[in-house]
Amino acid sequence: MHCFSFDIETVPDVEFGRRMWGLEGLPDDEVGTAMTFLRQQQTGSDFLPLHQHCVVAISVALRSGDSFRVWSLGDEESSEAEIVGRFFDGIERYAPDLVSWNGSGFDLPVLHYRALRHGIQAPRYWEVGDSDREYKWNNYLGRFHWRHVDLMDVLSGYQLRGRASLDQTAVLLGFPGKLGMSGDKVRERWLSGGISEIRDYCETDVLNTWLIYLRTGARVRAGPRNSRRYERATPQ
Repeated sequence: MHCFSFDIETVPDVEFGRRMWGLEGLPDDEVGTAMTFLRQQQTGSDFLPLHQHCVVAISVALRSGDSFRVWSLGDEESSEAEIVGRFFDGIERYAPDLVSWNGSGFDLPVLHYRALRHGIQAPRYWEVGDSDREYKWNNYLGRFHWRHVDLMDVLSGYQLRGRASLDQTAVLLGFPGKLGMSGDKVRERWLSGGISEIRDYCETDVLNTWLIYLRTGARVRAGPRNSRRYERATPQ
């Protein structure tokens, strides 16, 4: 059984901003500022729509049999297309169970748009039972399926008012939480060349997510002919 805990970090897609609003000639930092300012004017929040994000880091924690490893995909010079491609290649290769914190609401939709942007094929990820019947009732896209477990969704009972942050949930359980950085600092670090810090921060989030997942007592057991029986996560 393979299980991926994953997390992404993003910055404004300044190439999109230049094309969409005619901002050619402006440096990246000013384009990003213009994008967030426009969003603030339109909605009262400077958080960009998901299709306007560019992925700069993807970190995963992989449990495969008795082994466990945490790392960031690619290297510090890797392009967005490469790291997004590596993520979906991992799904194609391992067909893992995915574990995330708000992955359904943020990480996966962003990855959908970026895969579309770069022409990345991901047949195993998009499988819903047409080619493999095992995926009909348990696939990566179904909100209430268990091939992807969004811990924030599950622990909140799928209720908006029940949601908690990863940081506070980790601290609640005695885990490290965020160490010296937060999501709102990613763009600043990216502009100053701090990709190493961003990758470290992303790996910390992945590890916190994995530890919370273990605390829920979630279990996936292999069955006959490689089928799986999924048991709901029950807090312990």
